[in-house]
Amino acid sequence: MGKYISFFRMRFLNGFQYRTAAAAGIVTQFVWGTMEILLFHAFYKASPEAFPMELSALSSYVWMQQAFLALFMTWFWEKELFDAIQTGNVAYEMCRPADIYTMWFVRGMANRAAKAVLRCMPILLLAFILPKPYGLVLPSDSKVFAWFLLSMLLGFLVVVAFGMVIYSITFYTVNPMGIRMVSQSLAEFLAGAVIPLPFLPNKIRSIVELLPFASMQNAPFRIYSQDISGAAVYQTVLLQIFWLIVLVAIGKTIMDKALGGLTVQGG
Repeated sequence: MGKYISFFRMRFLNGFQYRTAAAAGIVTQFVWGTMEILLFHAFYKASPEAFPMELSALSSYVWMQQAFLALFMTWFWEKELFDAIQTGNVAYEMCRPADIYTMWFVRGMANRAAKAVLRCMPILLLAFILPKPYGLVLPSDSKVFAWFLLSMLLGFLVVVAFGMVIYSITFYTVNPMGIRMVSQSLAEFLAGAVIPLPFLPNKIRSIVELLPFASMQNAPFRIYSQDISGAAVYQTVLLQIFWLIVLVAIGKTIMDKALGGLTVQGG
């Protein structure tokens, strides 16, 4: 366990080198969040009762989404890992006294966490300053905030586990571009990154909320905005735990099988 903690620390600190990119990301995400809220506000003015979330709850959802984008963006991939699989350099990884799946999982956690730490606080502070219903509102109950933190951790791990499934499948493809484009497009929409899941038609939403994508950013941000409350919080967290276990098991199984039959040629 110690070697994985050390590896996490090394990758996490390495991520702090990109401060200029983080500053640009802060500006981009704040402007994007503002535009998104104003766009929804235009629709809310026409018929506020037609929407499943209050505008203040939606605003909190959008600001949390922008602040913690690095944790939950399903389109973030590490090109080095894809290259290692395609070129056969993964053989060097196999020589290390560590489990490749666990090492890559920890690497994904560290890279995302470093990006999020650099960007989240300025966006959250600016969002708190904005007036209602455009700004970020704190939950009315400390228990809600505690459940939000737990759900965000689980959602973060689900995203990393989903990415590991895609990396594992890449061992069986000639080029990873196809599986990457399809998986990230589906995940972005079904996780609520494009529009919150409550805005989907009821029949479609009832199915989508059972999929692993709904256990990503959708769960913690709706708990924070209290769109999910009461007994539904417990069900949501349990579903996140279920999908985390399933995705880890699938990714680990596929990778172990692929590495077991791996043949690297060269001289």
